[in-house]
Amino acid sequence: MARNYAVSRVQSKCTTCSLRELCLPVGLDERETEILGELIDHKFRIRRGEHLLHTGLGFKSLYTVRNGFFKSYVLDSDGCQQVTGFYMTGELLGLDAISSEKHTCDTVALEDSEVCEVPFAKLEEISRDIPLLMHHFHKIMSREIVQDHNIMMLLGSRKAEERLAAFLLNLSERFAKRGYSSTNFILRMTREEIGSYLGLKLETVSRSLSRLQEEGVIAINNKHVRLNDIQRLSRKLYSSSDR
Repeated sequence: MARNYAVSRVQSKCTTCSLRELCLPVGLDERETEILGELIDHKFRIRRGEHLLHTGLGFKSLYTVRNGFFKSYVLDSDGCQQVTGFYMTGELLGLDAISSEKHTCDTVALEDSEVCEVPFAKLEEISRDIPLLMHHFHKIMSREIVQDHNIMMLLGSRKAEERLAAFLLNLSERFAKRGYSSTNFILRMTREEIGSYLGLKLETVSRSLSRLQEEGVIAINNKHVRLNDIQRLSRKLYSSSDR
């Protein structure tokens, strides 16, 4: 299947990339970093609305989000989208296909984005000489599993407003890790996509956001969100677990 986005050579290697600490394991020496830099030598520009991956596509590479925002989704029996995840700068795409060697979901850009391609066969080959590299990716995969388990618990035991609070807190933490504001950010996804991800109806998402704003916990203007009181937002989540 031909990709419909432009390909260009990376002008700077991993040693000068601003995402180095997010993408590479701490502890690689200069030689090892250069070896990995030769592996990750292409970046793809993907316009908003274009797909990076499709369900059933054979697995060849992992992708690190260089900049931008993505969502993954599957289609239910009625052909409706069920959102399975959102991905931002520094996060990995394509881990779902390692076992079956086929991608199990579609992945689409929510804004104009760039990704770095990591050919998996070459990654495994290099990892024989750099054990720390594969150890790092094993940690990433473990983190994905833990995150999936947390989402399952969220969807199974929380009320609508609590699910939304957890979602906003999760975004806040992920933005903070990447050096962005933890209290002011843009929601790249629609209310409907948030609802699909959290197992809520569009109306419920809108109503819950409005309620949080009325309480002064957040301020929201279209897609821009400001978390006025992270502690109060956290209490909405954790107080319910004590009931």
